[in-house]
Amino acid sequence: MDSFLRWAVVAAAMLSAGVTASAQSAFSSKPVHIFVPYAAGGGVDILARTLGDVVSKQWGQSVVVENRPGAGGLVASQALVASPPDGYTLIVVASGHATNPLLHPKIPYDTFKDFTPISLLGSSPNILLVRADSPFKSLGDMIAQARAKPGSLSFAYAGTGTSTHLAGELLKNLAKIDLNAVPYRGGAPAINDLLGGQVAMSFNNGPESIPQLEAGTVRALAVTTASRASLLPNVPSMSETVPGYDTEVWWGLLGPAGMPADLVAKLSQDFVAALNTDAVKARLAKLGASPIGSSPKAFDAKIRADYEKWAPIVKAAGMKVE
Repeated sequence: MDSFLRWAVVAAAMLSAGVTASAQSAFSSKPVHIFVPYAAGGGVDILARTLGDVVSKQWGQSVVVENRPGAGGLVASQALVASPPDGYTLIVVASGHATNPLLHPKIPYDTFKDFTPISLLGSSPNILLVRADSPFKSLGDMIAQARAKPGSLSFAYAGTGTSTHLAGELLKNLAKIDLNAVPYRGGAPAINDLLGGQVAMSFNNGPESIPQLEAGTVRALAVTTASRASLLPNVPSMSETVPGYDTEVWWGLLGPAGMPADLVAKLSQDFVAALNTDAVKARLAKLGASPIGSSPKAFDAKIRADYEKWAPIVKAAGMKVE
């Protein structure tokens, strides 16, 4: 009997050790690849690389970030969809992932069926900027002018269907004003024309806006989130003047469709833990962003809610990306 008990204790210990080793070595056979749908150096790229550094140490395995820009994220997303659902290939997407099927007439995948949501990672407001010498001291001033002289004001934004474009169209829709939307190839050229007086205002993200605000060349009329941003506590939220206004740029982690539930749970847990490290929090703060770290179910709901929210706005604006 004693011999049997000793055998049982040893067997239990071996089983426990095997489970622990299995959990620790879930990603030990080869590097994990994270696709980024944009060029190196942007907010999505910085976030992916910062998180990759943290989880690689957790797993004891290298994490390779691959920049695959093109077609507003379609190139990288299509590559992910074609990858095995084994957790070794992931993608960090921005909020445009939810609106791409509204903008592209022939999207090469199903946004809801061909991906596995893992976690909503973080978000950041966009900012409505005017020149420092602009006569508009508040969002209310600008709206009053737009109503008095419909079509007399223009706003700049970076790219059709981007979060900054949608921010402007949502303002037009909710405030019932007529503004001219002027596209640019990026946020920096948009700000250059704002400073040059070619446009009255510009919607830009935090990393583009903060240096100009600190230099005193521009003034922020509002942030686009429902509440004020911690990075700019003295700048009103858009909803303080336009009730119901709320939009942001967000980033999330996806895998291919068909991933096992336990693998998805582990990935979500590990990336949420990484988001709560000081290194990641500090890097996000520099981007004017806040960590979130949601469950897979909550991230799936966010994607679907954004699709439904923006569908009428995109249709009303006649947005299409050929």
